[in-house]
Amino acid sequence: MPPLPSVLGTRRALTDRSGDTAPDDSGAFDPALDDAELRTARTALTQGRRQAARSLLRHTGDDWDRRGHRLTVLAREPYAAAWARDWLQAEPGSADAAALYALALVRRALRGKEDPGRAREACADAAALAPADPTPWLGLLRLARTLGPEREVLAAFAELRRRHPEHHHAHHLLLARLAERPSGGRAPEAHEAYDRAELAAAEAPADSPLAVLPLVAYAERYRVLAATGLAPADPAASGHWSGPRARRILRTCFDWWLEWEHDEHPRRHIDLNHLAFALSCAGRPAEAAVLFRRIGPHATRVPWSYTHRDPRTAFHEARARALGN
Repeated sequence: MPPLPSVLGTRRALTDRSGDTAPDDSGAFDPALDDAELRTARTALTQGRRQAARSLLRHTGDDWDRRGHRLTVLAREPYAAAWARDWLQAEPGSADAAALYALALVRRALRGKEDPGRAREACADAAALAPADPTPWLGLLRLARTLGPEREVLAAFAELRRRHPEHHHAHHLLLARLAERPSGGRAPEAHEAYDRAELAAAEAPADSPLAVLPLVAYAERYRVLAATGLAPADPAASGHWSGPRARRILRTCFDWWLEWEHDEHPRRHIDLNHLAFALSCAGRPAEAAVLFRRIGPHATRVPWSYTHRDPRTAFHEARARALGN
C-alpha cells in the first residue's frame, strides 16, 4: 500500500463538526444504519407488503456490498422467511426472493430456530439462480462462521471473494473467525488475524474501506482475549492498543479515513464505530471526537459490545469523554 498522506492539508480538518451528533440517538443500533430506503422497505415488509422490498432490491442491482447489507437487514425480520417463501412461490425464478429466503433461513438457523441444512440448501438454490451474486455465499459464510468447521469458512469466503474481491461484510466475518485461532505462543502483536487484515488492506485499491480491516482485526482479537480472561474487561486498561504495531495501524487507518472516506458506502458506520472504539481505547480523545461527530446517531453494537458491558452505555460513555460532555 502506498504511503498515506499526512493529516495536515487533508480535505477534512480535525476540528470539522460536520455530522455533529444529533440530540437523540433514535437510530442507534439499527442494523439498517442510515439507509432510509431500506428502512422504508423493511417497514412495508413488516406490514406484509413486499413491493417496496422488491423494488429496492431490483434498483440495488449489482452493488454487492449494498445488496448484501440490505438483504441481511431485511432477513432479520421475524416473518421474513414466510414472506420470502410466498414471494418465491409467486415468482419462482426471482433471484431476489431466493436470496431473501436463504438469508432469512440463515438468520433462523443461527438463532436455533431452523435446521442449518435447510438454510444451506436455500443458499445453494439462490446461488444457482444468480451465479454472479456473492450474497448467497454470504449466507453460507455466516452459517460457517458460527456453526461450521474452518474449512467451510475458508471455502465460502473463497467463493464469495471470487465474485466480489472487496466484499466488506465477508472480510469482517473471516477476521472474526481467524481471531479465534490460538496465538501459538507468538508475541501479542504477531497474531495471524493481523497479518491477514494488513495483507487484504494492502491488496485493495487505495480508496477501499478494507483499509480499516487491521483495526477490525484488533477489535476481534480483543474480544477473544477478554472472553477467555487473557485481557481485562475494560479495553482502555488492557494495553491492547498501546503496542507499536497497534499504534502504527491506528495512525494509518485514521489517516486513510481523513483522505478517502466514502460517504456512500452502505456499511461505513461500522468502520467509523471501529475507528472511534480504537481511538477511545488508545486514549486519543481529540481524534475520537471527530469520529463520534461523523457517527452521529448511528452507533453500532459491534465493537462496543466487546467491552462486556451494555454497548449503548459503552458508546455513550466513550463519546462523552471524547466530546467533553
